[in-house]
Amino acid sequence: MSKVLKIRDLTLRDGQQSSFATRMTQEQIDRCLPYYKDAGFFAMEVWGGAVPDSVMRYLGENPWTRLESIKAAVGDVSKLTALSRGRNLFGYAPYTDEIIEGFCRNSIESGLGIMRIFDCLNDVDNVKSTIKYVKKYGGIADCAVCYTVDPKYPKLSFWDKLRGKKNPALVFTDDYFVGKAKELAALGADMITIKDMSGLIPPQRVSALIKKLKAAVSIPIDFHTHCTPGYGLASVYAAIAAGVDVVDTNCWWFGGGTGAPALELVYLFCQKMGVELGVNMEAVAKINAELQSIRSELNVSVFGKDKPAPKAFNPLTDAVPAEVEAELNRAVKAAQSEDFATLLAAAQAIEAYFGFPAPNKLVQEAEIPGGMYSNMVAQLQALKAEDILPRAMELIPTVRLSAGLPPLVTPTSQIVGAQAVNCALDEKAGRAMYTTKNNQFVNLVKGEYGKTPVAIDPEFRFQICGVREETAYDISKYQRQPNPQLAEAGGVLLAENEKEELLLELFPLVAKPYLTNVKKKAYEATVAASAPAEQEAPAAVDVKQPITGKTVVAPLPGKVIDIKVKVGDTVAPGQEVVLLEAMKMENSITADFGGVVKQILVAVGDNVATDAIILEIGDAAPVAKPAAPATAVTGNKVVAPLPGRVISLKVKVGDAVSAGDEVALLEAMKMENSITSDYSGTVQQICVAEGENIATDAVIMIIG
Repeated sequence: MSKVLKIRDLTLRDGQQSSFATRMTQEQIDRCLPYYKDAGFFAMEVWGGAVPDSVMRYLGENPWTRLESIKAAVGDVSKLTALSRGRNLFGYAPYTDEIIEGFCRNSIESGLGIMRIFDCLNDVDNVKSTIKYVKKYGGIADCAVCYTVDPKYPKLSFWDKLRGKKNPALVFTDDYFVGKAKELAALGADMITIKDMSGLIPPQRVSALIKKLKAAVSIPIDFHTHCTPGYGLASVYAAIAAGVDVVDTNCWWFGGGTGAPALELVYLFCQKMGVELGVNMEAVAKINAELQSIRSELNVSVFGKDKPAPKAFNPLTDAVPAEVEAELNRAVKAAQSEDFATLLAAAQAIEAYFGFPAPNKLVQEAEIPGGMYSNMVAQLQALKAEDILPRAMELIPTVRLSAGLPPLVTPTSQIVGAQAVNCALDEKAGRAMYTTKNNQFVNLVKGEYGKTPVAIDPEFRFQICGVREETAYDISKYQRQPNPQLAEAGGVLLAENEKEELLLELFPLVAKPYLTNVKKKAYEATVAASAPAEQEAPAAVDVKQPITGKTVVAPLPGKVIDIKVKVGDTVAPGQEVVLLEAMKMENSITADFGGVVKQILVAVGDNVATDAIILEIGDAAPVAKPAAPATAVTGNKVVAPLPGRVISLKVKVGDAVSAGDEVALLEAMKMENSITSDYSGTVQQICVAEGENIATDAVIMIIG
């Protein structure tokens, strides 16, 4: 067992992402940085994941500025870490080597020390380029092996066994993970992380795995986990006893629950184990003083209310309660004797005493990421189809196995979850499973994300994709994002330097409005500075009128991030009117009735409570029906298999189509769903428009 344990602090990236939806402003982070410089962590994870997207989307801040500001404050005391998705970098699309190299070079020049690189399929081919360019520009390549588990297959009956039926052999064995680590080490990895993104690895498994990894590779081993299902703290204790080199923790106020364990609880254990952390705990206490205030601020801005918090505790100044002392002693003895059941019970008792969130039993039982489950719930609520959740959960193992058993990590967890929902909806509607397919699932099965852990049945691939052979993504077809001149900003380019170009490539939907706004404001400020001063007219006051119509209310507390309609607009039942951010998810708020928007009672950025009135809808003025055509259009109807927004029409009136041709693209459940024709013929009529929100079974077009 190592007598010196290195700590990677996750507070400023994964800690805030897990607990507070990545909403820390630069000002809040700046308050902590002087103390971080004194703390002396081995590493600080501060970038990557959802940070670059969120700081632009929600805070209007520059991601590069965040990284550079932290580097300027901390210097070389701690190695700054970012999390990236191999060839997909921070997004979901595969990028060319040119973009990967530019991204790695700019990241390291801006202060990055360690790039933690993972692939959602554990396909080592997908991380080769990032390893190469990180090392080329002087960074440390931390290669992560994504921990996942095999599905819970149904228990075989006596008759199944008699007929010789067997469940699939286990794939995600210790040998599988060790094999991946050895491949990564051979590619030049400087360290290996066991990345347990769901917190599903129990203490006995991590203890065995670390010992095997230490015997197989000569580079440092890091352990990363979460506490959602209740294993996190015990598994970290087991990893330390097994000789792990680095563990990932959060500072007290951002620890536990959906995040990594609290550093302070690791410190207490290590003291008794005779393990040094090399961290200045006095500086950590000062960080926590700031984080306590920031936690309160984030509770208001993100959730609109206070979330339960652990008891305040400083291990340097507060006496360890007798019951905690007893559990710590029990944990140490259990870790040394490899009594993992006792270790788990002791660790959970310690967390319970301090008031950290209890284990999520549903995630523990289902063995799926908590984020994947909450995604599915939110999707089904938006579809008003919560009743099929049990069936969708049942279908996850089947869908996952058919798709090559991908690890349940972003984005494959979302892809598999959304497709399981689609399959359950198909069943409910009397359609064959996989009638409704999201495009990301099609691309996964086709092979565009890389090699899956198990081979996909060619006949299933043909059913889903129309091809039997695995087909990798063709990088040569990659098209860079357009970079237009902005007339509204004096004709400057949308992206004026390489860093801005990279933002545009990696986050096109977010970076475009962000950069446009930045350039527009700068131009307007220049114009205003050169113009003669004028008396500013007082702003008009928006007086709310008494409510006489029907109201759309918030189904849960959250933050208004987009309003899709304006006063005077006519809305249809089921139409999306507001986008509400809650529990780290974007929730589509729809109208249950049609009419005209009379008044909007919230603004973008407002935090609203459950049942808060968002807008008022009055009766629509009667509209005269157009005269019926002389000859009614007849033919076969292509209908929507689920509610969503039409994002693309692939055909026009008069086009010839064959059965199976894609005719429209529908966005639903944050996935693109390809709508195909069941009929051959000619498009007689198109009944929807791009951008239109449509309901289940809405007629999209008629084919004769």
